[in-house]
Amino acid sequence: MVIGLILLTAVISWQGFQNPVFHDRMLFNPYRVKHNGEWPRFFTHMAVHLDWSHLVFNMMTLYFIGDFLFQEYSLLFGSIKGVYYFLALYLMGGLFATLYSYYKHQDQPGYRSLGASGAVTAVLFAFIAAHPTQGLMLMFIPIPIPAYIFGPVYLLIEYYAFRKGNTGIAHDAHISGALVGILFVLFFIPGYAQFFASLFH
Repeated sequence: MVIGLILLTAVISWQGFQNPVFHDRMLFNPYRVKHNGEWPRFFTHMAVHLDWSHLVFNMMTLYFIGDFLFQEYSLLFGSIKGVYYFLALYLMGGLFATLYSYYKHQDQPGYRSLGASGAVTAVLFAFIAAHPTQGLMLMFIPIPIPAYIFGPVYLLIEYYAFRKGNTGIAHDAHISGALVGILFVLFFIPGYAQFFASLFH
C-alpha cells in the first residue's frame, strides 16, 4: 500500500513538473480555497512537489518509516483496518498541515504551498510516539539517534526556522504534521506502544 502511495505521488508530481497548468491546480492556495471554493486543494497539494529532490526526500522517508508503520498497523488491526488507519494518519497530517496557512494567508492571492511534508512528518512522529527508543538516522548523520531525542530536536529546529521566517519552507506544516502524528497515536491507538514493547519480552 505504501509503495502504491509513493508511485501515485511520483506520477502526479512528474505530471506537475511537465504541465504548469496542472501543477497550479494542485497547489494549496488559501485564497482560492476561500474565495473560489476550491476545497480539494486541502488534499491535492500532497501529491505535487517543487522538484525531484523534494519528491525523493519525502518519498524516501515515507518508504522507510511508513512501510514499517503500515506493517505494524496491519498486524495490530488486520490487513483492511491497517490500510484505513494508515491512510487516516497520512491524510490527517496533510490536511492539518494546511490549516495554519489557511488562517494566515486566506486573503493573500500570491501564497502557495505544496508537497507531502506535513503528511510524511505525521507518519514520522506517529512512529516516534510509538517507538521512542528506536534509532533514527539522517542522510548526513550516519549514526542512529534515539527517537525521543530526534523528535524534540527536530521540532526545536522547525520552530526556530518558523519564527525566523523567510526560508521558503512551510515549517508550520512540519510542526502541524508532527503534532498530528503524536495525537493520532495517543487518541486512536491506545496501548499501541505498550503492545509492541510486550512482544520483545
